[in-house]
Amino acid sequence: MGIVGYFYPAVFGVAKTLLYCLLALTGVDILMQYSRKKAIIAGRETADKFSNGDQNPVAITVFNNYPFTVDVMVIDEMPDQFQYRGPGMKAEIKSGAKQEFIYDLRPVKRGEYRFDNLNVYTISLLGLVMRRHKFDLTRVVPVYPSYMQMHKYELLAISNRLVMAGIKKIRRIGHNFEFEQIRDYVVGDDFRTVNWKATARRGDLMVNQFQDEKSQQVYSIIDKGRVMRMPFEGLSLMDYAINSSLVISNIAIKKYDKAGLITFTEETVNVLQAERKPGQMDKILQTLFNQKTRYLESNFEMLYSTIRQRIKQRSLLLFYTNFESVTSLRRRMPYFRGLAKNHLLVVIFFENTELDALIDNPAKNLEEVYIKTIAEKMLNEKKQIVGELLKYGIQSILTPPRDLSVNTINKYLELKARGLI
Repeated sequence: MGIVGYFYPAVFGVAKTLLYCLLALTGVDILMQYSRKKAIIAGRETADKFSNGDQNPVAITVFNNYPFTVDVMVIDEMPDQFQYRGPGMKAEIKSGAKQEFIYDLRPVKRGEYRFDNLNVYTISLLGLVMRRHKFDLTRVVPVYPSYMQMHKYELLAISNRLVMAGIKKIRRIGHNFEFEQIRDYVVGDDFRTVNWKATARRGDLMVNQFQDEKSQQVYSIIDKGRVMRMPFEGLSLMDYAINSSLVISNIAIKKYDKAGLITFTEETVNVLQAERKPGQMDKILQTLFNQKTRYLESNFEMLYSTIRQRIKQRSLLLFYTNFESVTSLRRRMPYFRGLAKNHLLVVIFFENTELDALIDNPAKNLEEVYIKTIAEKMLNEKKQIVGELLKYGIQSILTPPRDLSVNTINKYLELKARGLI
């Protein structure tokens, strides 16, 4: 006890000294951190609008105005729709230096997305105090249909490189196309169009380019009923149809055709007349932005009557809907057959890609055998629907949602090459 009593005042004195040193260092750290009002300057940059279903970059810039190096952690208050609760972005920034942080956001619903404050937390070299720098960067960013996808296919179409995106090179049938120009050969061009005289003069392969028949009407028809609410990779089937409609409308206008839009529910049918005037794509984009799915089955009879009254010229109708059984198709078949009499109708519906996984996996018990059998039956029903439509001369596209735009463009180009529109 005597030895403990002897060392206790000494230990207590050392601890007291260390405490005072810690408090002093903390005070110094506080002074270092809070000595400047604008010690950190930060900003956020986003596009004026986001593209639905695509990766949209967000850039955050942080400038260190401290006279020393700091460790920073950036927490951006993202829109509630993303429900992000992950860790912040971290970096070490030297005095007078700037650091850029870039992350991507993939929205899966159209609408308005609100960004709130940007928070930057700093820690000095002493590492005892963390300071929060709050920046009021509140901003609302609208999420539009996939204009990124639209621009991607537009650029490929202009440069004659659609093959790179999976678009098939379609051979023209017949000679109902007027000569337009001689251009450089692009991989996928038909060798029969090679202009040998021009090739000999230039020393490079040159081909004749022919002009398709122009000013045909192309309408995208979107069913907004409950069958289009099914999700795939976050997006509803209707959003896939909306994105595809935007892409094909733009391609049609670039091909000198007229693009229009029809949407319908159980109560209403809205028609945006097919045009090729400047500003038509903006009208289509804004119209698609405002669409919402419904919970009831759409009114096909009303749609049929409206098209008969409003669209007098023979047009290409790209009809986006969905079926899960042949029975549901047969209820709508009279209206499809009626439309096909006066127009070139293409019915576009979706594969349930989750069924493929169920079918491919081996069954391990009786329950899985039943599930696999039902999945195979549903898959066969989809194929029967294609056959049923073909029986009445109606074109169709059965496609996985992710391949919708590519397959729709392929069908459009095929029909033009065959001279059907």
